[in-house]
Parts: sequence; C-alpha cells; structure tokens
Amino acid sequence: MSVTMEDSIKRWTAKRKTALVVEIIQGKTTMAEASRAYDLSPSEIEGWVDDAKRGMENALRANPLEIREQYEKQLKDLQEAYGEAMLELRTRKKLAALMERGEPLCAIGSRTKASGQ
Repeated sequence: MSVTMEDSIKRWTAKRKTALVVEIIQGKTTMAEASRAYDLSPSEIEGWVDDAKRGMENALRANPLEIREQYEKQLKDLQEAYGEAMLELRTRKKLAALMERGEPLCAIGSRTKASGQ
C-alpha cells in the first residue's frame, strides 16, 4: 500500500476511498489485499470501485448527467429489476402450487389462456 494510507483508518473519507480505488485501478494492490489490510469486506471495496467507474464514465460524457438524474436513472433501473424479480417469484409460486396439485403442465397453459391470465 502507499505511504498515504494509514494502517488503522477509523473513518473512510471520500479522499481515502479515492486513494484506495486509484491504487486498485493502477494495479498497485488488489481488492483482496486491501480487504485484508484494512479489514474491509471485498463487496464494500467492489462497491467503491463500481461507484468510481460510474462517476468517471459520467464525467467523461459530452453532456454529463446531474447527480439527481444519475440517482433517478439508478432508481428506475432498480425498480424495473425489482418488478421483474417479483413477477418471476409469483410465477414460480403459482407453478409450484399447481404442480403440488398434480395438474399436468399442458393443462396449466390452456387454463391460463382460457381465463385471460
């Protein structure tokens, strides 16, 4: 690790996170090494790296998005993913219930078409 990093960091400021992410991007350290050295979870460090990449991508755009726009887009994407996951979960639960009753799968398709589901 670089000399700018302290061994026992109590608070990870944006400046310290940036220094660590830059070291990872430059190949001076790995996420695993940083995780062990600073007692951080690999997923936490990975999140910082992902945030940095998104920030760099936006900064290098011809027309950078405002922070609010970024969060709104991220929220919309997460809401869509959540909706898809909920739909899949409901479908799996219905399928499991129908299979427990012993209904043949071909009857399931014809029944849902007939009922308009």
